[in-house]
Amino acid sequence: MSGTALSGGAGLTGYLAHMQANLHKASSVRVGFLENSTYPDGTSVPMVAAIQEFGAPGAGIPPRPYFRTMIKAKSGGWGDALATNLPLVDFDAQKALGRMGEGIKEQLQQSIIDLVTPALSPVTIMLRWMRVGKVDAPVTFAMVKEARRRVASGETPGHVSDKPLIDSGNLINSADYEVE
Repeated sequence: MSGTALSGGAGLTGYLAHMQANLHKASSVRVGFLENSTYPDGTSVPMVAAIQEFGAPGAGIPPRPYFRTMIKAKSGGWGDALATNLPLVDFDAQKALGRMGEGIKEQLQQSIIDLVTPALSPVTIMLRWMRVGKVDAPVTFAMVKEARRRVASGETPGHVSDKPLIDSGNLINSADYEVE
């Protein structure tokens, strides 16, 4: 009905009823790391995402607030984006929220890409170097001990990325959305 000229009360009433029906198709969009997403070894992606976001001081993992940073920087424009999308999809809430979900997912992925601090520890960089070619293999305590030993002895790893949050690509590729 987009672009339809309305004349008379019946036309307006019909159009408003059509808009109302479309708007009730969905009511929310969730963006992030959905419950059933896992790493190849079965580790929960949402759990790893939360640990990276908030840190785990007991394990020596500092907070890397990529999600909160994205929300703070981008959420102010989400209402306007929804208002822009609704008429483009004939006020179909399912489609408009789907577009929103895709856009916010891309913002989340970009926030992961943009995050550079805090820097990875020398042990983490050593672990990455030790796992070259087998990034999907789980990191064991024995591997961490070996990486600590190598760093303590002054060994330096070969070239490996020191970019936080980007190792296997599982985290960034698991970002998703769901319209309800």
